Order: sequence, then C-alpha cells, then structure tokens
Amino acid sequence: MKILIDINHPAHVHYFKNLFKIMTDMGHEILFVSRNKEIEHRLLEAYNIPFINRGKGQNGPIGKFLYLIYADLKLYRIARKFKPDVFLNFLHPYPSHIAKLMNKPSIVFSDTEHATLHAKLTVPYATSIHTPTCYRTDLGQKHHRFNGYMELSYLHPHYFTPDPKILDLIGIKPQERFVIVRFVAWGSVHDFGHSGMSLDNKRKAIREISKYAQVLITSERELPEDLEKYRIKIPIDKIHHALYYSSLLFGESATMASEAAVLGTPAIFLDNDGRGYTDEQEKKYQLVYNFTEAQQDQEEAINKAIDILSDQKNDQIFKERRMDLINNCIDTTAYMIEKVMEYAPAKQFAQKKTQHTKTLLKVSSQSQ
Repeated sequence: MKILIDINHPAHVHYFKNLFKIMTDMGHEILFVSRNKEIEHRLLEAYNIPFINRGKGQNGPIGKFLYLIYADLKLYRIARKFKPDVFLNFLHPYPSHIAKLMNKPSIVFSDTEHATLHAKLTVPYATSIHTPTCYRTDLGQKHHRFNGYMELSYLHPHYFTPDPKILDLIGIKPQERFVIVRFVAWGSVHDFGHSGMSLDNKRKAIREISKYAQVLITSERELPEDLEKYRIKIPIDKIHHALYYSSLLFGESATMASEAAVLGTPAIFLDNDGRGYTDEQEKKYQLVYNFTEAQQDQEEAINKAIDILSDQKNDQIFKERRMDLINNCIDTTAYMIEKVMEYAPAKQFAQKKTQHTKTLLKVSSQSQ
C-alpha cells in the first residue's frame, strides 16, 4: 500500500515517525511531503525520513490564501506521480483537497479545537477525522474519538526511553534541578489575536524560577539580550529527553505542555483558548496547570511554578501521575496504523494486520 503523509508543522514529524518505521518495515511505501517553515526538514533529516519539499508558506491572511492555492497544486503534481492509496495528516487542508480530487481516502488527526479555519477547509473533504476523546467540538459523522493524546504516538513507553546522557549535553550536574521555559511566535492561523506573556512577566518568571532551579529557554522568537543567555543548546531531536528530566515546563506551547504531561513533568500552560487535552491533563491527572494570557493569570502562573518547585518531593509525585495517564490511554501510533490498514486491499489487510501485531509486540517487548 502507498501512503502519502503531509507535514505542516514540526510536531507532525513526531506524530508520524513511528508509523513510518513500522509500516515501512511491514513493506508499505510511504512518501512524506513537508513544508519548510520552521524545523520540519531538520527533524525529518534527523530521523532519516526521506521527503519532498513543498515550500515555506506565507505570513498573513492573504499570503496564507495564496499559499493554499500553491500547496494544492504542488501536492497534486506530487500525488499524481506517487499514486497513493491513502492520504494521512494532522489537520490542514491540502492533502484532503487532493485526496478528494483523486477519489482517495483522507485520514486526518487533530487535537486543536480553535483551528477553526483549518477545520472548515479540511473536514468537508476528509474521509475521517480522529481526535482525543476530550476534544471539545463535535465535527459530525466523520468524527471518531480515541482515548489518548497525539504525543503518545512518540512518547509512549513503547517508543521512548529517556537518556540520562542528555544532562551532560545540556550542562546539568547530577541532582541539579532545571526548568524548561517555552515561548512561541504566535504565528499560526489559529494564533491571530494572541500576544502571550508580557516581556516584563517573562523576565519575572525567569527571575523567580531561577531561585529554585536552572532555567533553560526554548523560543521560536529572538530573545532580548538579557534572556538569550538562558537559551538551551541542544540537538533538535533530543529535547524530549531533557523535558523528561526537568522539574517543570513553563510556557506558551500546548504541545510541549502535553509532552511534559505524558513524560511525568508538571507543565504550566498559558493561552487564552486552552485545549481540551490540557484541560483533561489538569482535571484528570493533575499534570498540567492552565492559565490565560491575562495579566493576573500570568502572575498566578508564576506563583504556581514557585509552589511546584518549592517542594522537591513533587518530582516523584508527578512521575507517579504519569503512570496513571499511560495506563489509562492507548498507544496512538498503533491506533493510527489500524485506521490506515482499514484501506488496504482485503488480502493485504489480513497479511499485514498479522505482521503489524507482531511488530507492535516486538516494539513493546524491547521497551520493557
């Protein structure tokens, strides 16, 4: 079976990298097509995944509309040559448009409720939409829910084993505590109107957190000179190892907040819209703490960080909460593979399903 996977954001590389390995080992042919806006291409190269470049994209409403036309045309030319049996992607419109045009199934995953424009441009053309059970919006008859999170497609214990060597790489001494702080660029379509934390409160957060732990910043934007010295220097494919060993994730990224949660690291997440999954990770597992971008909430978020860091016993408590989450959720990669295999020819499906089961059992045994 031929599968075309379209990448529109760095996180999407993580979502599908294990599916790529498993299904390639099963004998399927997979083609990645990727934009080149942030670090998508660097991640694909780090994971040794071949891909075709579909361009950088544009900023602003007009630029994004023009890129929609360009990307559809580019992807159509690629798909006509590759002849995929199924299209797979995280919520964005281009692959679903081309799948509809070519009369092929389009499987779409999403967890971002306020990406309403992408949903309007994608859902009508998709064959099925798959989201976590905690997704706030009903997307209609095509909507299917699974008990898990997108981050478990790559951070589930089946696929991820933390490497303590990361501590030497980032200059952390044994028993030394550190906190990862994440600032985003607010440049996505669904980020219009957001501003995030004020610069004054960013400085205050770092100043207060530094009293309890070393601060390491990862930022999509340039940092002021006084904050630049805190920027983490780490290979792009190693950040999750650092996140596992950190005492706290503080910042504006929903994805990193959820990554922290499934790794057993407490996360403080600031965003006016929030997410269904970070809400659940707070209410059900007490692993994420959600705040808005309002001035008062920014100050309360800083106070919450101090509260978490003030007791070192919390480090073990959050790792125990992580196991509750893992035990209650599915392996998202396994779920994705099952959905893709539904479109395999009947004979091939029976053969590959058996092989898929053996492969997952092998992965599971290796992780133990």
